[in-house]
Amino acid sequence: MISFLVIIILSYLLGSIPTSIWVGKLFKGVDIREHGSGNAGATNTFRILGWKAGVAVSLIDLAKGFTAAYYISQIGYITGGVLPEIVILGVEWETDVFMRLIAGAAAVGGHMYPLYAKFKGGKGVITAAGMLYGIEPISITLAITVFAIVLFSSRYVSLASITANFSYPVFLLILKYGLDQPIDGSLIVISAIVATTIIIKHHSNIRRLIQGNENRIRSFKPAKGRLNQE
Repeated sequence: MISFLVIIILSYLLGSIPTSIWVGKLFKGVDIREHGSGNAGATNTFRILGWKAGVAVSLIDLAKGFTAAYYISQIGYITGGVLPEIVILGVEWETDVFMRLIAGAAAVGGHMYPLYAKFKGGKGVITAAGMLYGIEPISITLAITVFAIVLFSSRYVSLASITANFSYPVFLLILKYGLDQPIDGSLIVISAIVATTIIIKHHSNIRRLIQGNENRIRSFKPAKGRLNQE
């Protein structure tokens, strides 16, 4: 049980690193939350600080989810601790996959509600992608393909993120029940919960999409002169 709590706490603290805020302040002297959409995420970083800062933030956010799922989740085994059997609703779940999911989900939660930034963070999409790459790369690669197609066809990052998050559990179901791949049931359940949480986090974007006034990505160059106007 101690190992379980340590994994969750460390993953949350890692996820809480407010990458876009720190990158903006350290390299540009800008608080990303005061410009553009006001969101402390990679999309707003691309829009306000340009593609270099956006790529840096994206890679770090991706690494947060991957590190939590792939490495921190294994602390119980490394230290010789005994992780408890995972039984939910009378069904025993594969412990390793479950712990990777829990660690990754904690990192995503930290990204969305960061301890170091008054619990106001990003939408969690890229951190969630990193988590899933640390568990099952095929379905997340398909989901990212969906993201790219929707993004380049619509220019709406929010719509691409929502669609990709919805498609991921669907791809898992297809792999497991349509193609008979050994996908653990806990991965489907928890990924669906994480995807739902991320979609709910996009509620303001969904409202703007319905109203027809959601921002499109038009350029990956820094906003420069527009910083003080947004």
